[in-house]
Amino acid sequence: MEIATAVEYLKLLANETRLKLLGILASRERSVGELAEIVALKEPTISHHLAKLHEAGLVQMRADGNTHFYRLAGETLQQLSRELFTPERMVTFGGRDEADAYDRKVLGTFLDGDERLTKIPDVRKKRDVVLRWLVERFEPGRRYPEPELNEIIKHHHPDTATLRRELIGTRLMARENGVYWRLPEPSA
Repeated sequence: MEIATAVEYLKLLANETRLKLLGILASRERSVGELAEIVALKEPTISHHLAKLHEAGLVQMRADGNTHFYRLAGETLQQLSRELFTPERMVTFGGRDEADAYDRKVLGTFLDGDERLTKIPDVRKKRDVVLRWLVERFEPGRRYPEPELNEIIKHHHPDTATLRRELIGTRLMARENGVYWRLPEPSA
């Protein structure tokens, strides 16, 4: 689901009357007349809101002569929730530009002009940005003996032990018998 579609659904649901109608219809099917009485609005107003909810697939309508009965389309609401509110989907809504801007700002704060760390950040979120930057200094698939790894890290900061532990702890690198390698990035 694209962000524009998500915004349309959220706008649709950001109306108090529509939310009340969905809540009422969650318990059982109701006619337009019943709904008008319950929420104390005129039938044409209720019909207008129901038409919008029906168009979005959130309610289903059944005609019985001249009377229209509505019920909640629970499966559509559940599908919408699954599509909108997963962490993976939320990340795409944030856009890559904003995340990149944050990373650039953090790196600008903690790196000097020679790509040396002025300080290892204390804040975890900022430290993770620096560690993701640092791991890029290592080739994927290549194995690094600890002395070689230390030399590369020393180009950027003298505390090789802390940075080695952090790279392992954040699962950006792995270690076995004094040999280190870069782990593949987790897929989103």
